[in-house]
Amino acid sequence: MAVNLATIESVTKVYGTRALLDGVSLGVSEGDRIGVVGRNGDGKTTLIRMLAKLEEPDSGRITWSGGLQLAVLTQHDSLDPKATIRHEVIADRADHEWLGDARIRDIIEGLFGGLDLPGFADGLDTVIGPLSGGERRRIALAKLLLDAPDLIVLDEPTNHLDVEGIAWLAKHLQSRRSALVCVTHDRWFLDQVCTRMWDVQHGSVHEYEGGYSDYVFARAERSRIEAVEEQKRQNLARKELAWLRRGAPARTSKPRYRIEAANALIADVPEPRDKSELMKFANARLGRTVFDLENVTVKAGPKLLLENLTWQLGPGDRIGLLGVNGAGKTSLLRALRDAYASEGDVQPASGVIKVGKTVRLAYLSQEVAELEPTTRVLQAVEQVRSRVDLGKGREMSAGQLCEQFGFGKDKQWTPVGDLSGGERRRLQLLRLLMDEPNVLFLDEPTNDLDIETLNQLEDLLDGWPGSMIVISHDRFFIERTTDVVHALLGDKRMRMLPNGIDEYLERRARMAAAAAAAASAAAPAPAADAGAPALSAGDARAAKKEMQKLERQIAKLDERESKLHTQLAEHAADFSKVAELDAQLRAVRDEKEQLEMSWLELAEQV
Repeated sequence: MAVNLATIESVTKVYGTRALLDGVSLGVSEGDRIGVVGRNGDGKTTLIRMLAKLEEPDSGRITWSGGLQLAVLTQHDSLDPKATIRHEVIADRADHEWLGDARIRDIIEGLFGGLDLPGFADGLDTVIGPLSGGERRRIALAKLLLDAPDLIVLDEPTNHLDVEGIAWLAKHLQSRRSALVCVTHDRWFLDQVCTRMWDVQHGSVHEYEGGYSDYVFARAERSRIEAVEEQKRQNLARKELAWLRRGAPARTSKPRYRIEAANALIADVPEPRDKSELMKFANARLGRTVFDLENVTVKAGPKLLLENLTWQLGPGDRIGLLGVNGAGKTSLLRALRDAYASEGDVQPASGVIKVGKTVRLAYLSQEVAELEPTTRVLQAVEQVRSRVDLGKGREMSAGQLCEQFGFGKDKQWTPVGDLSGGERRRLQLLRLLMDEPNVLFLDEPTNDLDIETLNQLEDLLDGWPGSMIVISHDRFFIERTTDVVHALLGDKRMRMLPNGIDEYLERRARMAAAAAAAASAAAPAPAADAGAPALSAGDARAAKKEMQKLERQIAKLDERESKLHTQLAEHAADFSKVAELDAQLRAVRDEKEQLEMSWLELAEQV
């Protein structure tokens, strides 16, 4: 029977006049992998902060099992800005110790892209203070994963990770024995990692078995049976359920629920998009030419990102754009935007970008455009347009579209300055769509959006007739809203990937393996021993045996050093004893340093 690690009993938390959590009782046991979902502002982060005892409930109690070791990743790290990455992550581990530990190497390579930390000017010796929030977050996550806690609590762990980093993190967490509670809007990640879901809604928390796909099935069935949600949300849940059921079988990791009932629930739900109908409508709105690129070179300052790119974005194309950081995804979109804004007068470093005469481009950048803080939400939308044509005879007023994006009638009169980061992101998207574009560039559109808002955005884009390029690390969103995946793999070229994101990850893995093999083949012999012949098989075995012997001796010295520190604390008032122990400690450290040098010399030979 699994041991209970943490218990939430009848917990209530009130902010102002609103009860975020009202009499909630939950438990976390050994082996649990729990995903926490819900709308922004409904209390997900508050719930896990109270679970981690970083915040006190107004009533009820949180209890931990005796000796519980808990590690938590919050949205604000506590790293020392004056420290280096080595100090915070590697701590006092000697080089031979952490380099010889496959688990530590895997974590550093998985989160930073290599043991030399490419992208950080001084590698492990980079000072933390000047780093960006995303870089600091990866450091905090690496520091947490190097420990061995009983329970890991993560708040948005996939933020600032690329597709490869998210895939690595999912695989790593699957292999750990620690229990997990995780708040994230990344639905693919939830499906890969979690076996239970907590859905935070209106002060309550509903529990579901299974990953995100199973949660969607169960929620849709629950809505049908209990009839507790309005028709609009039922339709959205059924539509997403149809997408999940008709997709790859792997989407449903644990089909514990009645699949027959799920299939009956979606029997009358059409495919998310009528591609042929949308293509006809897109051709009518856009004509034959949208963006044509011929031998285009894209640069960021002096850095060459793309070379001799010949490519076409056609009417109705829905393209997901993947790539390693710095490969040129955002720079490509900016080059297309600049050519559009200048009506073709501004061109890239070389080559030609032709823009269709009928193109109306909307570009959602990663930066949230600032509006006058006193402007009301509805006013900000109506500044663009009061009504919008969504195609196929669908039309919505500014107020109706506000409601679809989570701004209810009361919220529509909230000043923009009082909105959260996620709400401002929603408003930015809404204003773009109100301008009736026929080409959309979306650069990380899922940032700060909760799952329900993502569902609504996906539903809106399903019927949107036009061309679209989406840059996102949200695998689910890419697969859900686009038809074709293109990739920038860092070699100044763009490739179409017929098998989508799986093919991208396979190609990146092959490239990493080839680079490692090339580096190994090209590595020179140690300078001090350049003319020495390679070790024979027998000598190599003897060297490895000696290394193991040294590791045992170093481990014993580590224990001796720890005991001496304890004795120093116990005899702090006895000067003569402290002097004696200090001399012993220095001797132990000197001996340990000599053994470590011997180990490194043998490692170089092997």
